[in-house]
Amino acid sequence: HAANWSAGFLPGVYQGTHLRPQGDPIDNLQRPSVMNEATQRNQLDVLKAFNELHLKQHPAESELAARIESFELAYRMQSAAPEAMDITKESKETQDLYGIGKEECDHFSRQCLVARRMLERGVRFVQIYSGGMENQRSWDGHSDIQGNHSQFAGETDQPVAALLTDLAQRGLLDETLVVWCGEFGRLPIAQKGAKPGRDHNPHCFTAWMAGGGVKGGTTHGASDEVGYKAAENRMHVNDLHATILHLLGVDHERLTYKYNGRDFRLTDVGGEVIRDVIA
Repeated sequence: HAANWSAGFLPGVYQGTHLRPQGDPIDNLQRPSVMNEATQRNQLDVLKAFNELHLKQHPAESELAARIESFELAYRMQSAAPEAMDITKESKETQDLYGIGKEECDHFSRQCLVARRMLERGVRFVQIYSGGMENQRSWDGHSDIQGNHSQFAGETDQPVAALLTDLAQRGLLDETLVVWCGEFGRLPIAQKGAKPGRDHNPHCFTAWMAGGGVKGGTTHGASDEVGYKAAENRMHVNDLHATILHLLGVDHERLTYKYNGRDFRLTDVGGEVIRDVIA
């Protein structure tokens, strides 16, 4: 899943920080006991000076600029991250709302609650992941799709509803765009087996959005009668990306990045904003 956490076309300095869902979320988050804050700050300042000198000699090395910023980010996270990820500070009512402590959803409940705490503290982009092989399972239901999807729907239903409710109650939903999707759907035909599953279907699948400028209660598009292909108001992934960028205040036709010597658009050459879903 490395590509999911990369900076894509952006410079390496925008690389995301992957937090583990179980155990210590980040390695070396605590300062060594033999070092105080002043000593660590002095070490980082000396290291930064050497790295910036090297960067002046090699200005095209975006990875070096990213490494300089990563040291500073790590330093800031040592003080900010433990507090942001400490859900014990949340009230019992809030924890119950998300389903904290429920066996069927506790794992994902914690992700959703930490996501809200990060948003409150000014983090601009948060991705949470259901079925990322944390427990050696994912949504990829090639066998026993009924059991597979029942498990993951049960894992996500209450926490996702709680996240939307919580954001709305705190006045954050209108300024937060929530996007829920995967990369494909499932075929309407079964794969052979004692407990049949479904193979990948790139021709028809669902994504939903809430909050930040989205018109609630709106459905755009429909499949054919068996759910094999999109049949009405067909929408490409590039259209979804164009719509998301529009809701974030970015003109997708003007947003380009140099890559391998030429300009690229995130929406290729065919993306269109879907106006029907915009409030």
